[in-house]
Amino acid sequence: MKALWQLLSPLYKQRLGGLLLALLLSVITLAAGVSLLGVSGWFLTGAALALAWETFNLFAPSALVRGFSFIRIVSRYGERVLGHETTLRLLADLRGVVFRRLLPLDVAQLAQYRDGDLVARLTSDVDALDTVYLFAIAPVITGLLIGIVVSLVLGAYLPLAGLVLFLCVLLMTLILPYVLARQSREPGLQVQQTVAQMREATVQAVQAHSDLLMLGAGERARREFAEQCLEVALARRRQVNIAANGKAMVQLLSGLSIVLILYWGAEPVQQGDLTGPIWAGLVLAVLGLFEIAGPIMRGASRLGSAAAAAQRIVALSQTKASIVDPQESQALAAQGEIVFSQVHYAYPRRAVEELNKSALAGKGPEVLKGINLTVQVGERIAIIGKSGAGKSSLLHLLLRFDDPDRGQISYAGVPIQQARLSELHQRIILLAQDAPVFLGTIRSNLLIGHAQADEASMWQALEHARLAEFVRSLPSGLDTWTGETGRTLSAGQARRLCLARALLSSAQVLVLDEPTQGLDQEAEQAFLTDLLAATRGRTVIMVTHADLPIGAVDRVLEMRDGQLWSQE
Repeated sequence: MKALWQLLSPLYKQRLGGLLLALLLSVITLAAGVSLLGVSGWFLTGAALALAWETFNLFAPSALVRGFSFIRIVSRYGERVLGHETTLRLLADLRGVVFRRLLPLDVAQLAQYRDGDLVARLTSDVDALDTVYLFAIAPVITGLLIGIVVSLVLGAYLPLAGLVLFLCVLLMTLILPYVLARQSREPGLQVQQTVAQMREATVQAVQAHSDLLMLGAGERARREFAEQCLEVALARRRQVNIAANGKAMVQLLSGLSIVLILYWGAEPVQQGDLTGPIWAGLVLAVLGLFEIAGPIMRGASRLGSAAAAAQRIVALSQTKASIVDPQESQALAAQGEIVFSQVHYAYPRRAVEELNKSALAGKGPEVLKGINLTVQVGERIAIIGKSGAGKSSLLHLLLRFDDPDRGQISYAGVPIQQARLSELHQRIILLAQDAPVFLGTIRSNLLIGHAQADEASMWQALEHARLAEFVRSLPSGLDTWTGETGRTLSAGQARRLCLARALLSSAQVLVLDEPTQGLDQEAEQAFLTDLLAATRGRTVIMVTHADLPIGAVDRVLEMRDGQLWSQE
């Protein structure tokens, strides 16, 4: 639970106003509900007795019933809307925090985590934390406050019954939730870990679908996934059983309170010290108080998952970036030649989880073996070679996503390790093979390249990317909605939009990693031909498997055996 509070307390402070208002509405809702039942019991019993032999004022309780009903409806609606809105904003804040801490991590650090595990930490682990406030903190505080008030009111008429009710409230709001939360730790941890494994298995199955079918391993993969599904189902059943046991205990506490109120109230009613309508009102008010028990028990049974999720997120977010700005940085010129000097690099291996989840098991074999390369200002070069030869690694080292094991890379005469990362990325921009089109408009996608760009600059970038004519033909032009992952655009149009976004930046060096991946041959050749005019005056370093049109680049280099070889 320490990790849970450590993770959420700073975010709760940021949203304290909304949380307190939602809590106030929750208190008002429960108070109105308890009061409604209590007044209803008083009203109905008094009305029944009035028909028999007593007189009873029907107007006051009738007005109170309507008033409390209206208050309960309005406050519950406000509490649900505000509570859920604040919680969703908290989750959005948390995702932003985790993602910002994840971005600076280098390849070696990210290699400790599988793709599906990272996705799980950013999605299902964060989602598991939405129960903490809505089903744990708010109901517990609300139940405790209203429980104390009802116990005092009951104690004014029946002192022993008030004391017993107060003890039952403590059991319901503090002791039982604590016990259930401890019992839910193991199944909660199992749920979060297995869900992460399932996400990883899904990612691997999609990526290696053809290999699984070719090797006849599809049935085995399905069987292992089904076993994981069963593990999650059994763990969730344990969580449900824990919540059910808690509700059963609350029902016993509720029944005990009612029986004792009836038992200790019978004699005062007979002696005339307590009227029948008030006695009935007290009974129903106590029943209304235990209405809050359901959310409390559900929240307590899910705290195990929330605590496990918090531990996984804290472990990720506390990882310190190894690629950081130097203490004393050197400024980079706007333009300059790029020089690789005896650069060696090997891929990091994944962490050996059985030994130490926070340490790498070392490096694999070298993929770059003393690379020497000089790229002049305005020069366009293409790097070809087999998959896995180290072409993309060369680009990542230039962008300082990782550092070489040996050797040095410089820009305009300054070693990039001595420059600020933000300044380096202003000089060099990457257009990756999986560069995404984000959900939004064409305009919003372009503004990612240059947030202050005016409309004329956007149209110029679209012209250079040969997409302006298409955008002008759209009914909304730049404000046309692209859809999820750019589904309203063809593959070629999406790639050109990403190119326009890169061209809109002020970067003088454009690094392209398989920019035509996924395009048909005609679209591929058209894109590469237009690239020559679009990048005029800029330095271009492109990794590709495509057949290059004549004149598209100045030099072609082949990555082979960890070295670069010139292609005539």
